[in-house]
Amino acid sequence: MKAILALLALSAVLPAVADEQEQPTLYGRNEYVRLPELGKTLRAKLDTGALNASLSAKDIERFERDGEDWVRFRLAGKGADDTLYEHRLARIGKIKNRAGEQSADEEEDAGVEVSKRPVIDLELCLGTVKETVEVNLADRSNFIYPLLLGAKTLRELGAAVDPARRFTTRKPEC
Repeated sequence: MKAILALLALSAVLPAVADEQEQPTLYGRNEYVRLPELGKTLRAKLDTGALNASLSAKDIERFERDGEDWVRFRLAGKGADDTLYEHRLARIGKIKNRAGEQSADEEEDAGVEVSKRPVIDLELCLGTVKETVEVNLADRSNFIYPLLLGAKTLRELGAAVDPARRFTTRKPEC
């Protein structure tokens, strides 16, 4: 009988512990993100309306090294220097560009513009969380933030966004 009571008590506690461990860390709509592989800390927009992460890049050029696909690029935007980066290409991603919301059926009929972008696996540090995620390269120099973290990336980082807050974590500590 004591064993059954102990098991019942334990089963009541375990879901609460699991829920606490799975709770995302709350960040503001804008945060500083460290890119250790590039030696840069950038201001980022955390955007749950976007799906993927995107890094502002220019002079993007694909090439082959040792039988693998690579990409070279320079960071684009305010304050970017002329450093040339080279990174192994993970894949070419298809990104839907559209002005308004459409249903899945309307997308085919409306001729949604799809752009192909190089995607790299890049290590990001947000607060104290470090994770390697897929990041597509696109010229975002017309945008305020050179780095966009979309919903898929936010899930991978265990992040939730409070749109009323900004820069809650100071500089990344990874």
